[in-house]
Amino acid sequence: MTVGTTTVAAAATPVHSGPAPVSRSYRFELVKLVSQWRIRLLVLACWIAPGLFVAGVSGQSTLPSDTLFGRWMHATGWAGPLVMLGFAGTWALPLLTSVVAGDMFAAEDRLGTWRHLLVAVRSPRRIFAAKVLAGLTVILLLVAGLAISSTVGGLASVGNQPLVGLDGHLLTPSAAAGRVLLAWVAALAPTLALAAIGLLGSIALGRSPTGLLLPPLVALGMQVAQMLPLPVAVRLALPGYAFISWNGLFTAPAQLAPLLIGVAVSLAWAVLATVLAHALFLRRDFTNLAYDGAGRRAFTVGVLPMAALTVLTVAGIAVATDSTGITQAKVQRSLATAFAHLYRLQTEQLHRPAVTEAQLRTSAACTKSDGQAAQQGAGNDWRCVVTWHLPGVPVAGTAVYQLDVGSDGRFVADGDGPKEVNGYFLVRTSTGDAPNPLWQFDGNVELLDTTSKG
Repeated sequence: MTVGTTTVAAAATPVHSGPAPVSRSYRFELVKLVSQWRIRLLVLACWIAPGLFVAGVSGQSTLPSDTLFGRWMHATGWAGPLVMLGFAGTWALPLLTSVVAGDMFAAEDRLGTWRHLLVAVRSPRRIFAAKVLAGLTVILLLVAGLAISSTVGGLASVGNQPLVGLDGHLLTPSAAAGRVLLAWVAALAPTLALAAIGLLGSIALGRSPTGLLLPPLVALGMQVAQMLPLPVAVRLALPGYAFISWNGLFTAPAQLAPLLIGVAVSLAWAVLATVLAHALFLRRDFTNLAYDGAGRRAFTVGVLPMAALTVLTVAGIAVATDSTGITQAKVQRSLATAFAHLYRLQTEQLHRPAVTEAQLRTSAACTKSDGQAAQQGAGNDWRCVVTWHLPGVPVAGTAVYQLDVGSDGRFVADGDGPKEVNGYFLVRTSTGDAPNPLWQFDGNVELLDTTSKG
C-alpha cells in the first residue's frame, strides 16, 4: 500500500523543466555543424591541403617570390606556414568564417526550426551562446589545421633550418618556430572579427543567405583600403590590418606596436559585433514564420555602432601614436639594416672572411621619382644607393637598388648592380644552390615611430 501511494505521489509530482544547460546545447550545435558535409570537407581540406601545397611548391624550381617569405621556401621549412598565412589572411580565412558563421542563424529561419529549439532549450540566450561557441570551436579547428598542416609540410620537405627575417637577420629554428606560432595566433583576432560580422549578418538578414557574403566582402573592402594611400591611423583602425601586421614579428627589434594595435582593434570589432548580434537575436519575433530580418533596425543597430567604433579608434590611434608613415629616412634605415645582415649571409655562403654589421657601417641614400616628388609614401619609383666599408679596404663599396614600397610598409629591393654584389648568381648553401641573397629581398618599413633610430 505504501509503495502504491509513493508511486501515485511521484506520478502526481510535476517534473521541473528548466532551460537546458549551455554545455548540452553546445554539444548539440557542434554536432549539427560537424554533421554538415561542407564543414567536414573544409576540415579535411584545412588539415591536408596546406601541407601538400607547401611541400609541392617547396620542391619546384620557381618559387612565389612575390609572396612574403616565398623566396625562402627552398631554404627553410618555416617559410611555408608564413606563405600560407599570407594567403589565408587574404582569401581562406574570410571564406571559412563566412561558411561557418555567416549562415548559422539564417539556416534556422529557412528551415523554420526556431520553435523546436526554443521548446528544447527554453532560453534564447543559451541558444545564442551555444551557437557562438560551436562556431568558434569549428573556426579554431580550421585555423589550427591550416597552421599545423603547412608547418608539417614545410618541415618535412625542406627541414628545420634558420629563417631570414624581414630585416635580413637570421632567426634560429626555435626562434622561427615561436614567431610563426605568434603570427598565426595574431591572425586569430581578425578572423574572430570576421566571424562576428558573419553572425551579425546571419541574424540581421533573416532567411537570406546574404550573410554568407558579409565576411568576404568586408575583408575585401579592408584589403582595398590597405592598398590606398590612407593615413596610418585609419589603416591601423581597420581589423584587416592584423592580417599583415604580423610582419613586424620578423624584424629585430620586433615591431610590436602595430601588431598589438591591430589585434586590439580586431578584438574590439569582434566583441561589438557579437554584442549587437545578441541584442538583435533577443529582440526578434520567433513566432513569425515569415520573419525576414530586422530591416532598417539592422542598419541602426548593426552598421552605425561599427562605424562609430571605427571613428573613435581612428581618433584614439591618432592621438596616442606618433607616426610619419613611409618617409625617406625610414626607407634608408630599413634598407641599410637589411643589406648589412644579408651581406654577412652572402659572405658566409661565399666563404669569405667574416665581417660584422658594425664593421660594415652600412648606409643608404634613397630618392623617390629622381627627387622630383615628395620624398615619402609608397611607390615603385624609389632608387637607392647603398654604401658599406670592409676592414682594411680604403674604398667604400656601393650598390644600387630599385625599391617597390607598398602602402603597408613592405618593400621589395631589386639589385641593379654591380652584378658581382647584387646581380643574379647561385651560391652554395647547406640546403643546395640558392640565388644570391643580395639580388632580391624583402624588407619592412615600420609605419609607427617606435623602434630605435640608431
